[in-house]
Amino acid sequence: MSPKTPKKIVGLSTNQKTLKRVLDVVLSLTLIPIFILPISILIIAASLDTKGVGLFFQNRVGQYGKVFTIVKIRTFNETGEVSKYSATIRKYKLDELPQLFNILIGQMSFVGPRPDVFEVMNYLPTTDQIILTIKPGLTGPASLHYFNEEEILKTQQDPIEFNIKYYFPARMLSIKSILKITIFLMI
Repeated sequence: MSPKTPKKIVGLSTNQKTLKRVLDVVLSLTLIPIFILPISILIIAASLDTKGVGLFFQNRVGQYGKVFTIVKIRTFNETGEVSKYSATIRKYKLDELPQLFNILIGQMSFVGPRPDVFEVMNYLPTTDQIILTIKPGLTGPASLHYFNEEEILKTQQDPIEFNIKYYFPARMLSIKSILKITIFLMI
Protein backbone atom coordinates (compact mmCIF):
# COMPACT_ATOMS: atom_id res chain seq x y z
CA MET A 1 0.00 0.00 0.00
CA SER A 2 1.36 3.41 -0.89
CA PRO A 3 0.41 6.82 0.46
CA LYS A 4 -2.37 8.48 -1.51
CA THR A 5 -2.84 12.12 -2.36
CA PRO A 6 -5.92 13.68 -0.81
CA LYS A 7 -8.67 14.51 -3.30
CA LYS A 8 -9.23 17.97 -1.85
CA ILE A 9 -5.99 19.91 -1.90
CA VAL A 10 -5.75 22.75 0.58
CA GLY A 11 -2.98 25.10 1.52
CA LEU A 12 -1.30 27.83 -0.48
CA SER A 13 -3.03 29.62 -3.37
CA THR A 14 -1.59 29.37 -6.88
CA ASN A 15 0.01 32.82 -6.51
CA GLN A 16 1.53 31.86 -3.15
CA LYS A 17 2.89 28.60 -4.59
CA THR A 18 4.41 30.50 -7.52
CA LEU A 19 6.03 33.06 -5.21
CA LYS A 20 7.35 30.30 -2.94
CA ARG A 21 8.83 28.46 -5.94
CA VAL A 22 10.45 31.66 -7.27
CA LEU A 23 11.97 32.30 -3.84
CA ASP A 24 13.22 28.68 -3.68
CA VAL A 25 14.90 28.99 -7.09
CA VAL A 26 16.44 32.42 -6.42
CA LEU A 27 17.68 31.43 -2.96
CA SER A 28 19.10 28.08 -4.13
CA LEU A 29 20.79 29.73 -7.13
CA THR A 30 22.30 32.25 -4.72
CA LEU A 31 23.42 29.68 -2.13
CA ILE A 32 24.77 26.94 -4.42
CA PRO A 33 27.73 29.04 -5.67
CA ILE A 34 28.47 30.09 -2.09
CA PHE A 35 28.35 26.54 -0.71
CA ILE A 36 29.74 24.57 -3.67
CA LEU A 37 33.30 24.61 -2.29
CA PRO A 38 32.27 23.56 1.27
CA ILE A 39 29.98 20.88 -0.22
CA SER A 40 32.86 19.59 -2.36
CA ILE A 41 35.20 19.50 0.64
CA LEU A 42 32.55 17.68 2.71
CA ILE A 43 32.06 15.11 -0.07
CA ILE A 44 35.82 14.45 -0.29
CA ALA A 45 36.16 14.26 3.50
CA ALA A 46 33.13 11.95 3.71
CA SER A 47 34.66 9.70 1.02
CA LEU A 48 37.84 9.41 3.06
CA ASP A 49 35.98 8.99 6.35
CA THR A 50 33.43 6.40 5.18
CA LYS A 51 35.72 4.75 2.61
CA GLY A 52 32.92 5.02 0.07
CA VAL A 53 31.28 7.51 -2.24
CA GLY A 54 30.90 10.81 -0.36
CA LEU A 55 27.28 11.27 -1.33
CA PHE A 56 24.26 9.36 -0.04
CA PHE A 57 21.16 8.90 -2.18
CA GLN A 58 17.86 7.68 -0.74
CA ASN A 59 14.30 7.50 -2.02
CA ARG A 60 11.87 9.67 -0.09
CA VAL A 61 8.18 10.40 -0.46
CA GLY A 62 7.53 13.91 -1.73
CA GLN A 63 4.62 16.10 -2.74
CA TYR A 64 1.52 14.20 -3.95
CA GLY A 65 3.14 10.92 -2.84
CA LYS A 66 5.73 11.11 -5.64
CA VAL A 67 8.99 9.34 -4.79
CA PHE A 68 12.20 11.30 -5.36
CA THR A 69 15.88 10.80 -4.58
CA ILE A 70 17.21 12.96 -1.77
CA VAL A 71 20.92 13.81 -1.80
CA LYS A 72 22.99 14.06 1.38
CA ILE A 73 26.61 13.84 2.46
CA ARG A 74 27.37 10.22 3.39
CA THR A 75 27.92 9.80 7.13
CA PHE A 76 27.71 6.01 7.52
CA ASN A 77 30.51 3.61 6.65
CA GLU A 78 29.86 0.19 5.10
CA THR A 79 29.19 -1.35 8.54
CA GLY A 80 26.60 1.32 9.38
CA GLU A 81 28.76 3.12 11.94
CA VAL A 82 29.05 6.90 12.25
CA SER A 83 32.51 8.29 13.03
CA LYS A 84 33.14 11.33 15.24
CA TYR A 85 33.73 13.40 12.09
CA SER A 86 30.44 12.24 10.56
CA ALA A 87 28.60 12.78 13.84
CA THR A 88 29.79 16.41 13.83
CA ILE A 89 28.59 16.89 10.25
CA ARG A 90 25.20 15.44 11.22
CA LYS A 91 24.97 17.48 14.44
CA TYR A 92 25.32 20.74 12.53
CA LYS A 93 23.15 19.44 9.64
CA LEU A 94 25.96 19.98 7.13
CA ASP A 95 25.07 16.63 5.55
CA GLU A 96 21.88 18.34 4.32
CA LEU A 97 23.65 20.96 2.14
CA PRO A 98 23.41 18.95 -1.12
CA GLN A 99 19.62 19.20 -0.81
CA LEU A 100 20.03 22.69 -2.28
CA PHE A 101 20.07 20.82 -5.60
CA ASN A 102 16.82 19.00 -4.70
CA ILE A 103 15.32 22.43 -4.05
CA LEU A 104 16.65 23.89 -7.29
CA ILE A 105 15.09 21.14 -9.42
CA GLY A 106 11.77 21.44 -7.60
CA GLN A 107 11.66 18.22 -5.58
CA MET A 108 11.90 20.09 -2.29
CA SER A 109 11.42 23.57 -0.87
CA PHE A 110 13.35 25.45 1.79
CA VAL A 111 10.40 25.29 4.18
CA GLY A 112 8.05 22.34 4.51
CA PRO A 113 7.68 19.02 6.27
CA ARG A 114 10.79 16.85 6.16
CA PRO A 115 10.46 14.12 3.52
CA ASP A 116 10.15 10.69 5.05
CA VAL A 117 11.14 7.26 3.85
CA PHE A 118 8.47 5.11 2.23
CA GLU A 119 8.39 2.71 5.20
CA VAL A 120 7.11 5.49 7.46
CA MET A 121 4.83 7.23 4.94
CA ASN A 122 3.23 3.89 4.09
CA TYR A 123 1.54 3.96 7.52
CA LEU A 124 0.12 7.43 6.95
CA PRO A 125 -3.52 7.49 8.13
CA THR A 126 -6.07 8.96 5.72
CA THR A 127 -6.59 11.92 8.05
CA ASP A 128 -2.89 12.82 7.79
CA GLN A 129 -2.59 12.54 4.00
CA ILE A 130 -2.91 16.32 3.77
CA ILE A 131 0.87 16.38 4.34
CA LEU A 132 1.29 15.04 0.79
CA THR A 133 -0.11 18.27 -0.67
CA ILE A 134 2.92 20.17 0.62
CA LYS A 135 6.35 20.09 -0.99
CA PRO A 136 8.85 18.63 1.49
CA GLY A 137 11.35 21.07 2.92
CA LEU A 138 14.94 21.39 4.02
CA THR A 139 13.58 22.76 7.28
CA GLY A 140 10.23 23.23 8.93
CA PRO A 141 8.49 23.45 12.27
CA ALA A 142 8.96 19.78 13.15
CA SER A 143 12.65 19.72 12.19
CA LEU A 144 13.22 22.76 14.40
CA HIS A 145 11.22 21.30 17.27
CA TYR A 146 12.82 17.84 16.94
CA PHE A 147 16.32 19.04 16.08
CA ASN A 148 17.67 16.12 18.16
CA GLU A 149 15.61 13.45 16.37
CA GLU A 150 18.70 11.32 15.80
CA GLU A 151 19.52 11.24 19.52
CA ILE A 152 15.95 10.24 20.35
CA LEU A 153 15.83 7.48 17.72
CA LYS A 154 19.23 6.10 18.82
CA THR A 155 17.81 5.22 22.22
CA GLN A 156 14.95 3.16 20.76
CA GLN A 157 15.03 -0.61 20.21
CA ASP A 158 12.99 -0.23 17.00
CA PRO A 159 13.53 3.28 15.60
CA ILE A 160 11.09 2.82 12.69
CA GLU A 161 8.30 1.66 15.01
CA PHE A 162 9.01 4.56 17.39
CA ASN A 163 8.99 6.96 14.43
CA ILE A 164 5.61 5.64 13.25
CA LYS A 165 3.91 5.46 16.68
CA TYR A 166 5.24 8.54 18.48
CA TYR A 167 7.46 10.90 16.49
CA PHE A 168 5.46 10.97 13.25
CA PRO A 169 2.09 11.75 14.93
CA ALA A 170 3.70 14.61 16.86
CA ARG A 171 5.14 16.02 13.62
CA MET A 172 1.77 15.67 11.91
CA LEU A 173 0.08 17.62 14.71
CA SER A 174 2.56 20.46 14.18
CA ILE A 175 2.10 20.45 10.38
CA LYS A 176 -1.71 20.25 10.57
CA SER A 177 -1.77 23.16 13.02
CA ILE A 178 0.19 25.31 10.56
CA LEU A 179 -2.07 24.27 7.69
CA LYS A 180 -5.17 25.22 9.71
CA ILE A 181 -3.68 28.64 10.49
CA THR A 182 -2.77 29.13 6.81
CA ILE A 183 -6.27 28.18 5.66
CA PHE A 184 -7.83 30.44 8.32
CA LEU A 185 -5.67 33.39 7.17
CA MET A 186 -6.63 32.79 3.53
CA ILE A 187 -10.39 32.90 4.29
